[in-house]
Amino acid sequence: MATTKKSFIYSLFLTLNFIAVSAFAQKESYIQSLNRQNHWVDSVFKKLNRRQKVAQLFFVRAHTNLGLAYEDSVANVIKNEQVGGLVFFQGGPVRQAQLINRYQKISKVPLIIAQDGEWGLGMRLDSTISYPYQMTLGAVQDNTLIYKMGQMVAYDFKRIGMQMNFGPDMDINNNPDNPVIGYRSFGDNKYNVAVKGIAYFTGMQSEGLLTTAKHFPGHGDTNVDSHFDLPLLPFSRERLDTLEEYPFREAIKAGISGIMIAHMDIPSLDSTKHLPSTLSRKIVTGILKDSLGFKGLVVSDAMEMRGVVKYFPNGDADVRAFLAGNDVLELSPNSDLAIRKIRRAIRNDQITEEEFDAKVKKVLAAKYWAGLNSYHETPINNLVADLNRPAEKELVQQLSDASITLLKGNAASLQLNPILKTAIVSIGVTQPTVFQQDLSHWYADCRIIMISKNESAADINNLLTMLKNYGQVYISIHDSRKRPASKLDYNADVKRLITQLASRKNTVISVFANAYSIAGLPGIEKAGALIMAYQNSDDLQRSAVKVITQRLKPSGKLSVSVNEYFKNGAGISL
Repeated sequence: MATTKKSFIYSLFLTLNFIAVSAFAQKESYIQSLNRQNHWVDSVFKKLNRRQKVAQLFFVRAHTNLGLAYEDSVANVIKNEQVGGLVFFQGGPVRQAQLINRYQKISKVPLIIAQDGEWGLGMRLDSTISYPYQMTLGAVQDNTLIYKMGQMVAYDFKRIGMQMNFGPDMDINNNPDNPVIGYRSFGDNKYNVAVKGIAYFTGMQSEGLLTTAKHFPGHGDTNVDSHFDLPLLPFSRERLDTLEEYPFREAIKAGISGIMIAHMDIPSLDSTKHLPSTLSRKIVTGILKDSLGFKGLVVSDAMEMRGVVKYFPNGDADVRAFLAGNDVLELSPNSDLAIRKIRRAIRNDQITEEEFDAKVKKVLAAKYWAGLNSYHETPINNLVADLNRPAEKELVQQLSDASITLLKGNAASLQLNPILKTAIVSIGVTQPTVFQQDLSHWYADCRIIMISKNESAADINNLLTMLKNYGQVYISIHDSRKRPASKLDYNADVKRLITQLASRKNTVISVFANAYSIAGLPGIEKAGALIMAYQNSDDLQRSAVKVITQRLKPSGKLSVSVNEYFKNGAGISL
């Protein structure tokens, strides 16, 4: 009877979910809206002079953590230049909402407010929800959870007064040493990256949020961070067509509203020396717009990045990006200078009036679609509570549970003898972890031990000797860095400790770090059981304990290939 009831409830949920998705499907998407005349867009367009039209294409940087003088300087840019939008970075939600209200009041045309929210508002703002990283989500097998996450993220963006998310990241991370993408990618399988990216952005767009897939044509196989230099992508056109561009092609078919262009030197697509893809008309217009048929907003990556200004300083990069086919120029280092130079390019007939007008109208149409034609001030009351709803926290835990991946082991090797003397060792930490606290409730005779990432050889030898007295050892490996890289920053002695413990009987290891990190821990595959948890979060630590205590059946599949032992798609279901 209970099983029948559960089946009925699940069927009802699927039916309601289908009805909700179908209802949105009947609404007009941003891409669809571009096919008809829009009286609001036409009315606003006619009121703008040429300088103001150019300014609509510029989105400038904004912060709430840099003080009043900085906030006033942004206000002056808005007043004097009447730019099209803002991109907010670090700060707090209440301060940001208040600033958005202030800035919208002084703009003649409502501003599009954008932010990088690959894992939600928490990517930039304190006191807000952080969803799992995209590489963690790459392990999830139920993509309806990712769609739901998209809906939740859209609510948060709109609640704080924003209209556009510079996400998802749809790069295929097929280079473990990539210094800038890594955990931001859904993984190294192009099909998985595409389907998960689509689930995420369709969830956001279903709630009226503009989205941006990045970084076209694919930033996943580089070993240079374009924030600091210009990466070279040396691959053939055929390779790029079949691999890197695949998720973007699928995103276009699924109706993505925006695509961000990467700063990369790609000789097979444009042989001009040192020319970033952002500035290449062959790539932006020839491939993305003409060949792939993308009709939405083409957004440049940050124009202040070294990868683009290194060879094109003093506003030249902005002009070239404009002429290449970008509709939105993000974070120009000098928007006033760039606007003047673009006006000169238009006067010199370097672009047709028709193409220029179409860019401006696309930005205005995005404002209309996002509801800025009837702009309302963001209410501050209960803002933090609204951005930390119980349903969101529950979804974060559900996503964490769904991502946990058992790489080695079975029920017997996971939940060891509750009577035996047990050590619960957390490595890379200085305080007891959630993993230790939760797991200790299940073992009466246990000891909690913390090992820092720079523990001395003498202390480690003493620990190894002591642990010989324990019948079973649970180890958790943590990377507490803000940007969890593919290699752990542990010293050699700590890595040696992990190798030696893994070789002992009755050892269970849980890794709360970048999936690639286990490649740098030789011998870890010898552990009795190995759990991959992808990142260092409290929710994932709880999920791992649930698996160990057999309250959760692991369903995650490894989102990247790590080494000969653990390939993409690995994962044991109990």
